[in-house]
Amino acid sequence: MSRTLSLFGSRLRPCPYIPGREERNVAAELGGPEAKEIYDAAVRAGFRRSHDIIYRPACTGCEACVPVRIRVDDFIARRSLARNARRNADLTVNELSPPSAGTDLFDLFRRYQAGRHAGGGMDGMGLREFESLMTISPVETFAAEFRDAEGALVAVILADHVQDGLSAVYSFFDPDQERESLGTYMVLWLIERARRAGLPYVYLGYWIARSQKMAYKARFRPLEALHPANGWISFDPIRSENNE
Repeated sequence: MSRTLSLFGSRLRPCPYIPGREERNVAAELGGPEAKEIYDAAVRAGFRRSHDIIYRPACTGCEACVPVRIRVDDFIARRSLARNARRNADLTVNELSPPSAGTDLFDLFRRYQAGRHAGGGMDGMGLREFESLMTISPVETFAAEFRDAEGALVAVILADHVQDGLSAVYSFFDPDQERESLGTYMVLWLIERARRAGLPYVYLGYWIARSQKMAYKARFRPLEALHPANGWISFDPIRSENNE
């Protein structure tokens, strides 16, 4: 890889996950003929993607954001996860590659933001901004739409292909659905999607012990976490949380 990647730091802003904290990210613009190679390496280094920007937390005195990934070959859906898979098995899935952003997706996104993340910043996003979120990507990206028996759109996940797996970018779902957690089901589907493709990992972004928004990631075991000195290692979120 011959290109030099220029990183820049964001301004301090309130942390969306831990009350009373401030966050800062380091980020870089992703593009050009080496975008895929750079992105593959960046994901393995704990970076995430939004639009054509890759970023990761760089908060002074805080290491709460732990990059995690699921070992696909060793994953077995037990107990509540198995029940979740059965209860949502009637959903039909349509993959879009590259993704699109129709009005039905935008309507679902707005209802999700209003129901689950009101005041979080993304709830004010307009259609054009939403289209950018879904469609601007310099790497191989796809969306999966989940529809019920009547054909109604109930959930969407956006994900990237990387060299050694799939990287979840963003997901949203109908906040009024009575069926068991659609967010959890989309991760289960992504694991099976990676398994069918022979890919060893599903990258889930950051697990944060003190954030309820991120607590669901602890359910998908075995997990690996990116350690600053030792690279990707086996990780037990429950034990780590008890040591907080």
